[in-house]
Amino acid sequence: MAPSAGPEREPRLDMSAEDVADLVGLLADVGVEVWLDGGWGVDALLGEQTRPHDDLDLVAQLQDVPTLQEALARRGFLLAGGGAPMSFELTDDEGRQVDVHPVVFDERGDGVYRMRDGGDWLYPANGFAGVGHVGGRRVRCRTAEVQLLCHGGYEPDADDLHDMRALADRFGLELPEGQKRRASRHAQRSRRVPASPGASP
Repeated sequence: MAPSAGPEREPRLDMSAEDVADLVGLLADVGVEVWLDGGWGVDALLGEQTRPHDDLDLVAQLQDVPTLQEALARRGFLLAGGGAPMSFELTDDEGRQVDVHPVVFDERGDGVYRMRDGGDWLYPANGFAGVGHVGGRRVRCRTAEVQLLCHGGYEPDADDLHDMRALADRFGLELPEGQKRRASRHAQRSRRVPASPGASP
C-alpha cells in the first residue's frame, strides 16, 4: 500500500522531541542543513514542547533534497505526497510525517519557496538566524519574528493561534491586528469549554 500523508493518515503517530533530534542529527551527519518550521520550530525557540506535533516541518535547500530524501529513507521515510521543487511529505511505517519546504537562496539571502499554485513565497533572509533546542539538541529554526509574519499568510487554526501567542508572550512581540482578534476569540472560546468530568481544577 502506498504511504499516505496528512492529519488523517493511517497509521498516524505524532513526532516526538526525540524523533526530531534524531532526524536533525542524521541530516547534519550527511551535510544537509535544515531549519525547523511550524510547530516544532516554535517549540524549539521556546526551548520546550508546549503541545503535541502531528509532523515535523523542515526548510531545506533545493539542491540538498536528493541527499535529504536518501538519508530519511534509511529511517523508513518514503515520499507520500507532493514533490520537489515544491513542498512534499515523507512518512514512515509507524505514521510519523516530515514536511519538507525546499528553498533556493537568492542574491539577498532570501529563501525562494515555490508554492503548489505556482507562485513564489519569500522567506526573509533574517528569518534563518533562529536557534533553538529540541530534545537537548541545538537546532536551526526560523526566528520568532518571521514565524509570526508567515503565520499571517493563511487562516490560522487553534494550534497556530497557540503558537503565535506563545511566541509573542515569550519574546515580547506584537501580534498583527488580525491575529490579535483571532487569538482573543480563540481564548474566549477556550474559557467557555467546560472541564471534563474528574478533571483537576
